[in-house]
Amino acid sequence: MRVTISKDIFPLAKVFTISRGSRTEAVVVRVEIEHDGVIGRGECVPYARYNETVESVMAQIEALTLPVTRETLQSLLPAGAARNAVDCALWDLEAKLSGKPVWELAGLDAPTPEVTAYTLSLDTPENMLAEAAKNASRPLLKIKLGGKGDIARIEAVRKGAPDARIIVDANEGWTPELYEEIAPVLVNLGVEMVEQPFPAGADDALLHIERILPVCADESCHDRNSLPALKGKYDMVNIKLDKTGGLTEALALRELAVKNGYQIMVGCMVGSSLAMAPAVLVAQNAAVTDLDGPLLLAEDRPHGLTYDAKHVYPPQPELWGAPDNSSTQKELS
Repeated sequence: MRVTISKDIFPLAKVFTISRGSRTEAVVVRVEIEHDGVIGRGECVPYARYNETVESVMAQIEALTLPVTRETLQSLLPAGAARNAVDCALWDLEAKLSGKPVWELAGLDAPTPEVTAYTLSLDTPENMLAEAAKNASRPLLKIKLGGKGDIARIEAVRKGAPDARIIVDANEGWTPELYEEIAPVLVNLGVEMVEQPFPAGADDALLHIERILPVCADESCHDRNSLPALKGKYDMVNIKLDKTGGLTEALALRELAVKNGYQIMVGCMVGSSLAMAPAVLVAQNAAVTDLDGPLLLAEDRPHGLTYDAKHVYPPQPELWGAPDNSSTQKELS
């Protein structure tokens, strides 16, 4: 077994802004694991919010002792971007060696297209109105917000896209006082949910307010170990493979979260289709799918995911997760 690690840079189609800052490119780490001449691939997005850098993630992967399996990996690396890329590469490798698609190996039903949100980044109300109008035919818009001026932003978006479903993401940028002020207005404008209104370390405030606008945990929810601290605060959890540390934990988190009464959202960092492909499996029948990362890029990987005006489609074998005609089918030893 041999591991190859690469840093890939994808320019964005336009500047992408959230409450914590702006970016013009997506910097990702790609992992390829070769076994008996067959290669499995995975991708992760190191995220500064979680004290990750490209260098730290690559160092974590380089330090792994080979060979490694998906089972042993769970204890060798913590939940996070590094484990995600390796875990997804191991799933892809197993699919190619076994001749079975990942969904079958995982005991899932065959995946089907999912309606995905399309994200509008934080901007002036005027610019957000123009972007909303441009994307008014999309069924679900996700709006990045940041605090002051958010009511005007959402009013502008609703004017530009009167028929679209709307969810919003505050990226930890609100206060309890702002939630109580803004929530009734957003509900009246047809907003269905807000992601992570308060900082993860200060979300106990959610225990003491009436959540008339449902709340989804993002930065507060990483893996199954996060769930006990969410009780009574959140209505939904956002599962991202870069937080869970891969598809293995993401599927386990989804199962446990559903048992605990949470609705499921499946989201992403800004990355290529290689990062989104495993998440499509997790997103099956989710309340909200938000896997639009490749739509924000100027150019995606070859054989990228297919998108239409509403849906993201399951990956083709050439991208990830299934044997293709050029692979030699062998049992994983």
